[in-house]
Amino acid sequence: MLLGILLNMVQVTLDYFNARHTMDEEIRALMDISYSPASQIAYNIDTRLAKELLDGLLRHPAIVDARIVDPDGRVLAASTRESSDSTYRMLSDFLFGPNREYSENLRVPQLDEIPLGRLEVRIDTHHYGTAFLSRAAYTLVSGFIKSLVLSIILLFIFYFVLTKPLLRVIQALREVEPKAPEKVRLPVPPNHENDEIGQMVGIINQHLDTIDSSLDQVRLAESKMKHYSSKLEREVEDRTREISEKNEALQRGNRALIKAKEDAVHRARSRANFLASMSHEIRTPLNGVLGMLSLALEGELEPSQRNRLEIAYNAGQSLLSLLNDILDISKVEAGKLNLEAIEFSLRDVIEECATLLSQQARSKQIDLVIDLDPALPETYQGDPTRVRQIVNNLLGNGIKFTETGEVRIRARSRNGETRIDVIDTGIGMGEETLRRIFSPFSQGKADTTRRYGGTGLGLTLCRQLVERMHGQITVESRENKGTHFTVLLPLPVRSPARDVEFNAPALQRQGVALDISHANPHRLPLERQLQAWNIPVLAPDGDSPAAYLCDTAAWTRGALSDRRLSCPLVLLGEPQQSIRALSGKDLRVVSLPLRRNQLEEVLRVATGGSAKPNIKKDEIAPRPSEGLNILLVEDNRVNQIVASSMLRKLGYRVDLAENGERAIAALNHSNYDVVLMDCQMPVLDGYEATERIRRNPGWREMPIIAVTANVMQGDKDDCLAAGMNDYITKPYNKQELQKVIERWAGNNATSSQASN
Repeated sequence: MLLGILLNMVQVTLDYFNARHTMDEEIRALMDISYSPASQIAYNIDTRLAKELLDGLLRHPAIVDARIVDPDGRVLAASTRESSDSTYRMLSDFLFGPNREYSENLRVPQLDEIPLGRLEVRIDTHHYGTAFLSRAAYTLVSGFIKSLVLSIILLFIFYFVLTKPLLRVIQALREVEPKAPEKVRLPVPPNHENDEIGQMVGIINQHLDTIDSSLDQVRLAESKMKHYSSKLEREVEDRTREISEKNEALQRGNRALIKAKEDAVHRARSRANFLASMSHEIRTPLNGVLGMLSLALEGELEPSQRNRLEIAYNAGQSLLSLLNDILDISKVEAGKLNLEAIEFSLRDVIEECATLLSQQARSKQIDLVIDLDPALPETYQGDPTRVRQIVNNLLGNGIKFTETGEVRIRARSRNGETRIDVIDTGIGMGEETLRRIFSPFSQGKADTTRRYGGTGLGLTLCRQLVERMHGQITVESRENKGTHFTVLLPLPVRSPARDVEFNAPALQRQGVALDISHANPHRLPLERQLQAWNIPVLAPDGDSPAAYLCDTAAWTRGALSDRRLSCPLVLLGEPQQSIRALSGKDLRVVSLPLRRNQLEEVLRVATGGSAKPNIKKDEIAPRPSEGLNILLVEDNRVNQIVASSMLRKLGYRVDLAENGERAIAALNHSNYDVVLMDCQMPVLDGYEATERIRRNPGWREMPIIAVTANVMQGDKDDCLAAGMNDYITKPYNKQELQKVIERWAGNNATSSQASN
């Protein structure tokens, strides 16, 4: 019924707008008909014909006033009559207005440029309003009656078809004997044996059968329990005697447990000593490996070779740090921890730690920001290994307990004291947790270890090391508001900060245009470093900068696609090769987190300077001109380098994409013979990316090979079901890569590349 009324209201509303439109069209039609004679009358100034024309217009029931006015506003002829009145006048005026006026300028074709006056008409809308109200009343009344009749019919149908049979079933349930409900069976209402009501009654009777059977089993069990009860009483007496005898045996067992506990403690101490000894033995050959890598890094190397060796060196340093932590905990417990006093660069230590952990932060899509004071001294005297342990532990904790936002590390030196701050926007801690955060095996809430892992020894070791350096470590935190660790170390300064070590006249004269959002957490450290080098920072629309520095998010969105830059473009953000795969241009990229030496090197080379030897560079080697085009979709930076190196050695050209979304964008820009697709990636995983690629008719025949660390049964089937052609497992194997690529690409792809 409500639906019928609503539909009638919609019909009335449509009729209302149609009535208004019809009214305007009808009056405009009369004006158009009268236009030509009115123009001739105004031209000849014939008042008799004007009066006849206007009286004819007033025959229309809605027109109450019509007149012809000359160009000076004088009335040439007019005709008027009284407006009609009725009970519904007020409602009609509310809907359509009391009256409306229409005017038309009069001209004759021979003298179109000379105005002859106006034809003015005023109508009373009551005629149209009354007609509309009559139709609306009929529509609403008839619709209400129809809806009411339909509702009554449905009510009777539902009563006889549904309600009445259900009432019979309910009445049968009321007549059930409370003492033996399982003995009753409900009758099926007539003519409902095969419908839903009959099925419901049948199911109720089945449940009653089940209840009957269950009650029989319960009665049988009760009789058996009575029989067992008497038997149990006899057994209790026998067992009481046995318990007294076993109580004496338990006391003897307790004494044996105490002795076993003492033996377990002794064995635990022995294991701790063995662990410390093994850590030392493992560290010895590892130091040799790191030493050889360090010697290799001192020689002349290509940028790609240096980058791979540095990653291996940093990974070895990470493993060495882990082993050192194990050995240091043993030393701290034994009170034998010794500190070195050698010269080292705190800036390099912090930048190395942040770079090593950047992949971990990137995988969680959080920003790892290096915010060092440009005036930070170049060289300190102290123990770089212990400082690295402190920074690694604090940064690792910040990344581990941060889901969104950023982890920022700051360092500055004031009045002979060096301050290191590690600030995150993670889960934070309450006051109770803050009081015990530096205790061994202590973490935040009860579920922290289950959710984030860890042993709770990292902060304990940090406190021990800071105190041994005669420093201080404090923490401030609030739940869900992040954590702020502050480390104060009295490290002696051996060489202060250099005033301006970056000598680039063009940059220092013309400045750098900075097209980076103020919300970008890396912008402020970048600005401070440029100002410390006396390089002016300009707005994006500044005049003639020496370089244009833009973040990769704006570049990949195409923010600069329509702009012509008269200076070198430098991107701040992701690795260069993935940007080149999307844009097809050779770009200079300052990768994150921001490192001073890398920023200096990229700006120097971008503005035409020569690269300094032994400076870390993020440039990617140019692509070979021969071989197959391979798109490697891989989110892990180390895996990217390993796989792309193997593929290039096999003679292929390789482009990189960090996730499935980047892969689709790369396919839109370039043609590839084979796609190597990782399965587990952020943003868009390999399965969904493959499904989207297969939806494009031009890519349905492109070979897509899954490269994944999943080796469980069924993983290959999942890859093939998603649309991939083949499946290989990690770690990467050069021969296996070549075999599967040649099997799917073959000579046809090579020939097509040559023809292209």
